[in-house]
Parts: sequence; C-alpha cells; structure tokens
Amino acid sequence: MANEWSPTQARRGTAKHPRKDDKVFTYGTAGFRARADTLDPVLYRSGLVAVLRSMSKKAAVGVMITASHNPECDNGVKLIDPMGEMLQVSWEKYVSDIVNVRDDEISDALQKIIDEEKIDTSQAAYIITGRDTRPSSCSLSQSLIDGVVAMGAEYKDYGLLTTPQLHYMVRCHNTGGRYGEPLEEGYYKKLSKAFLQLRQKIPIGEGGYKNEIFLDGANGVGALKVQQLLKHLDDALKITVCNDGSQGKLNENCGADYVKLHQGAPKGLIPEAGAKCISFDGDADRILYFYKDGNGKFQLLDGDKIATLIASFIKELVSEVGLSLNLGVVQTAYANGSSTRYLEDEMKVPVACVPTGVKHLHRKAEEFDVGIYFEANGHGTVLFSQDAEEKIRAASKDGSLSSEKRLAAESLSSLIDLTNQTVGDALADMLLVETILFARHWDVSDWNSAYTDLPNRQLKVKVKDRTIIHTTDAERRTTSPAGLQDAIDELVKKYTKARSFVRPSGTEDIVRVYAEADTQENTDMLAYEVSLKVFQLAQGIGDPPQPPAGK
Repeated sequence: MANEWSPTQARRGTAKHPRKDDKVFTYGTAGFRARADTLDPVLYRSGLVAVLRSMSKKAAVGVMITASHNPECDNGVKLIDPMGEMLQVSWEKYVSDIVNVRDDEISDALQKIIDEEKIDTSQAAYIITGRDTRPSSCSLSQSLIDGVVAMGAEYKDYGLLTTPQLHYMVRCHNTGGRYGEPLEEGYYKKLSKAFLQLRQKIPIGEGGYKNEIFLDGANGVGALKVQQLLKHLDDALKITVCNDGSQGKLNENCGADYVKLHQGAPKGLIPEAGAKCISFDGDADRILYFYKDGNGKFQLLDGDKIATLIASFIKELVSEVGLSLNLGVVQTAYANGSSTRYLEDEMKVPVACVPTGVKHLHRKAEEFDVGIYFEANGHGTVLFSQDAEEKIRAASKDGSLSSEKRLAAESLSSLIDLTNQTVGDALADMLLVETILFARHWDVSDWNSAYTDLPNRQLKVKVKDRTIIHTTDAERRTTSPAGLQDAIDELVKKYTKARSFVRPSGTEDIVRVYAEADTQENTDMLAYEVSLKVFQLAQGIGDPPQPPAGK
C-alpha cells in the first residue's frame, strides 16, 4: 500500500505532541536520552523521521524505546537501520533537526529532508518497534506510533523486547527470513539450536565447568527474556534470576553499569565463593561476568576478558580447519592494557583501537573477515564477513576434510548462528561464553587466570566547557588545551606500566579521566594527578580533585 505523505497531517500531530520548551536534544550513539517526561514530542517526531528513513532505504526500519542503563525515570529512543545496524551517521543530524524545530516549521523541515535525500514519498514504509520495561515506555510508544501513522506508514509493534532482539527482528524482516524468523520465538529457536548443536560437538571431559549461573537482571527486560530462552535449552544451563523486576527499580543498585562502576556485586545478589555470576544492563545489550574468589575478593570479567576468550576460541577453530581468514579484535582506549598485550603478544591477534562508541567499534570490526569487538562495559559481538561465512559453511560440508577439520568447521558454522551480528546481545553473548567455558572445561577462575588486569581508576572533573578538550589517536591523546598532553606524559613517566588519557563527556560538562599502573596505589595517585592537571588547565569548576585517602 502506497504511503500518503501529508505535511498537514504531520503538522497537525504536533498539537497532540507539542514542544513544551526550548530544550535542545542531540541524537548520538545512544539515540536520544532524557527524563521521560520531556520525551513525548521527541518520540512523535522520531516516528516521522523513521518513516522517511524507511522510504529512503526502501526497507523496514526499527525504533527502540529504551534508556539502557540509565535510571528508571529516564527514557530514550533510537532508530535501527535495515540490516539491524545503528542509524547511518549522516541521518543523526536529520533526527536532531526535526526534534528541535518549532511546531509550525515541522512540515518545511521534513520537506527539506525529502528534497536533500531525493526521497520518493510514494514508496511504502514499514516501521518495527519495541520497548523496555520502564513505566513510561507504553505512553511513549503510542507517541511514536502517532508519528508513524501521521506519515501514512504501516508498523509492527513487538511490545516488550530487549534492544538486541529488535535489531534481530529488523534484519530478519529485511532479509526475507534468511537471517532468521522475525518472531520472538524464532529468536529463541535460532540461538538455542546453535547452542545445543555446539554442545553436542564438544566431548565431555573433566574440569571445573559448572552450568549453574546467578544472573543479575537489572530489574529489566533481560530478566524476563532469559526465562523464555531457558525453555529452549533442555536444562543445559541452570540460571537463578535475581533482580528480576518483581521488586526494586530498574538499574537501581544493580545492573552491569553498577557492577562495573562499583567493582562489586549488585544489591539482591550475594554470591558464594566461586559461584558464577552474570549481570545484564537494563535493555540486555551488555553482559559482565563476576565471582568472589576463595579470599572473598570480588573478581570482574568484563568486556575485555570476554573478547579475549572468544578470540582465542575462534582462532583455534579457524586454525584447525586451515582457513585463511583475517581475524582481529577492536577495542577502545578504556580496554585494560593487559588485555591488549595478551592479544597482541601472546595470541598474536591484531588489535585496532577506535574512539568510544559502539558505532565506531562495529564499523571497524567490519574491516576484518572475523571482527570481534567489545567495550570494557560488556557491550560487544562478533562479525563475520560474507566471504568468511561462505568459506566456513562450505568447509562444514566438505567431505574431503578430515573428521577433526570437519568438526571444527561445523562448530564455526554453528557459532555464526549463535552470534547476534547486529549488535551486542547479552543473551547471545552469554550462550557463546558458556559454550567456550564448556569446551575448555573451565570455571570462572580458570578463565580469569589467562591474564591479570592492571589496576585502573576512572575519575570525573567538572569543567566550565567540555568542548575545550580536543582529542586524537582514538581519544588516547589530547590536542587542546595547550600543555595538557605534555603534562600527562610527564606524570605517566613516574610510574611503571602506566598510561592515562582524558576525554570530554558526550552529554555533560565533565572530563573523564582514565589511569592504570602496576599497583592500585600508583594508579589512584596517577588518576588524581592527571585530574588535577585537567582542573588547572581546562577551566575546572567547583572543588579541585582531592588526593587519595592517606596521601
């Protein structure tokens, strides 16, 4: 059915969803995020732009309502491009422009996009939507749908989904089901089939692997969806879900962001020594592992640990098959230096460093035949090029290969299906990690012993204007203000195995400081000294940074 693009209809909708103030919204890597009570017009207008994007691409486009790891009082929205990837960067400005324009100018602003992109407005558009468990998500979903309908487009509302599930649905729809069945049940079936096939190929052996997991669900949608996934796993995993949303607020004192920031277990989950624990974030696109060792010390296995585990497993399988594939890992400056050295020096795997933000990691990972990317916060996945996938599938059916090579190829083929290649996916990543631990007969302490993280510290410095900080070299060095990088270099020289960098926040007038060194004491002192230099040279405001306790 052809769309009926009506500027009058789109403008008329602003009467129901008016801009109430002059607050400026900027679409970034995470889409729009703000207090939920400010987002009604943002969602309506995002629906308008989503339809134009769908017309432009001649394909379905997704819209997810979530604020991920933000507090429950916040919400947000992000658009998903046809292959399940993040919105093309050039369109981020269009969404921001439409969201910020005056109500009486919205028709002209939409027409400007149509003209610039040469969009055929008779082209049918289709929008696929989903939302998380926030109390505000239902009403904001209706605001979005009002925008879609105002543009004469059709839509499919999946209701409650994890963010990665919606990315999956969009790709499935636009590939005619070749990537998978565009249903929630289809998502579970695809992952569970690949997971169980892989387990069957792995010989049972002695070791410390345990299939018992304690999961911190962040009181979010992931806690609900993991229960559905378990129904398809034939008791291969035994998961106890804590912070399941039955009590407590979303992300409050729980979730992956809390665990990473506080370097401790979330409220609602008290692990026994050696128990394997997992934490999701609010929309289940991040995953962290953690446990308490025999001395009662908290041990975190973050995105860096997950990336090295996956890279080592895939490299071994590729080598066993004898395939010539370019495998690489993509990190940001926040990756622990020990992980980078382990990958490059021990595993001989190339590592690329890019600026912070999933869109940068995903784009760089696409340059490899097999690209593995993870942020330290636990968001990441594996990408297989079309050429790599074709080689792996062909090898898995090659009767001339030895039984060992054929088994390795079949395992790689199943691993492709186990991976959500559209975006980081806590559910899929959990199954992938558990497969590798099962294959290695490892418990979490075995995994953690592969290399030892350097102590690290992150601090924040309030500044008058964060835009004074300019960076280069994937945000690892500053070019402005003058003298700051030279000062950081001199401070780093004082310590062993040390490094430090600073970068401006994307949303607040603060500068983020990262430091690592050979001991926690040295790390804390380096972080303080760099923070003080930032305060002095970048127009810090408020109280200056204070030295570590006892110094």
